[in-house]
Amino acid sequence: MTNENERVQSMVLGHVEVIRVVEWHEPFLPASGMFPGVAAGVWKDNEDWLAPDHWEPGRDLAVLALQSWVLRSAGRTVVVDTGAGNGRERPGMGPFHRSRSDFPGLLAKAGVRPQDVDVVVNTHLHVDHVGWNTVDADGQWVPTFPNAQYLIPAADDFHYGPDNAYGNGAQEVDRLIYEDSIAPVHQAGQAVLWDGLHRIDEHLTLESAPGHTPGSSVLRLASGSDRAVFVGDLLHSPVQILHPRCNSNACLAPEQAVASRRRVLGRAADEHELLVPAHFGGAGALEVRRDGDGFALGPWAAAGPERSGSAFE
Repeated sequence: MTNENERVQSMVLGHVEVIRVVEWHEPFLPASGMFPGVAAGVWKDNEDWLAPDHWEPGRDLAVLALQSWVLRSAGRTVVVDTGAGNGRERPGMGPFHRSRSDFPGLLAKAGVRPQDVDVVVNTHLHVDHVGWNTVDADGQWVPTFPNAQYLIPAADDFHYGPDNAYGNGAQEVDRLIYEDSIAPVHQAGQAVLWDGLHRIDEHLTLESAPGHTPGSSVLRLASGSDRAVFVGDLLHSPVQILHPRCNSNACLAPEQAVASRRRVLGRAADEHELLVPAHFGGAGALEVRRDGDGFALGPWAAAGPERSGSAFE
């Protein structure tokens, strides 16, 4: 579904350039299975705007994007989440098993060379957020970004790392993910573990938002009069804005995930933050409004190859 001309888009928020890099945008999993708490009628009642960017009605499939965000902030280049990577052994993980994409080519189109990246943010350590942390160099996994500091949530590093036996051994694939995408970053001395709050620069701050994983986090942007929050997998679909108690099937601590989601949505509405989830298709980002005790969708962002200034249509 991804138009080749729409894979790299940009906008400016305050003094920060925000570049969206889309690897793919495709039907993913049955909506009823991925969001078991969302009634079937919710999808149908909102079909006019959910389809085709977020839902495929004919097959009842949730439509997701695999994307990263590049931020040029305070003279540095920051990459937020790194997709699924190439050639990884991910048995049982559908499109992520031995996947192929031209992520380096997309970064080049955005004017970003691996050696120019100063900071990599992994919002959490799931398969589709850490894959391009590393590349295969003659049979050895090495950091893709040789000069970057990799900011990794400490709680996730513990949960998925060897000290907790790779997620308590619940999924063998968690060991594979850690060994090829996280451990090499530690071995290269480029990993920085953080918890709670971590300030990157005067515009960017990381904040813990656990539930989806123990260390799930959001990245807040505040520059000039503009505000944004990159929420990772706190949300996978816009229906979770309308029904914030509904988790994805991948949330490890459901009630904690709901609490984090409601807190971040509430603050985004109150502080007029642009909401930037990891997997939304379409414009990829939007405003959110309070609606009684719940929330409603505000205007979607507008971005393009040459766009700057206001993020909103």
